[in-house]
Amino acid sequence: MFDEKQKSEPGSLVKDHLANERTFLAWVRTSIGIMAFGFVIEKFAFFIKQFALLPGKSDLYIPAHSAQGYSSVFGVFLVAFGVLLCLLAFVRYKKVETQIDDNTYRPSLLLNVVLTAFVLLTGIFLVIYLNNSI
Repeated sequence: MFDEKQKSEPGSLVKDHLANERTFLAWVRTSIGIMAFGFVIEKFAFFIKQFALLPGKSDLYIPAHSAQGYSSVFGVFLVAFGVLLCLLAFVRYKKVETQIDDNTYRPSLLLNVVLTAFVLLTGIFLVIYLNNSI
């Protein structure tokens, strides 16, 4: 909650709204980064599959999991998660905007928990995926 001094300062709400907007933009940058990473993974998997089809490359070793398309599925999943994260960030931004105006701000951990769990699961998946390709 806001203290009495903060409520009486004329620029206080403006600062709070600007901070809210900066936070929203940070979440948008994060979601764009996740989508870009997914796009790169998807296109790299496609490149490897196409490279293997070149004449004279029939002896090229392609790991079994690459042939099954895990990279493609994971890449699409990352792009979809980035879109979902951006949507959640916008919903959170609008909610905080209303709370600031009503002087009823309550912190929420939803985006933090979702992103932390996702990064943790992604890291575990990548460790297993890369370990199997050795």
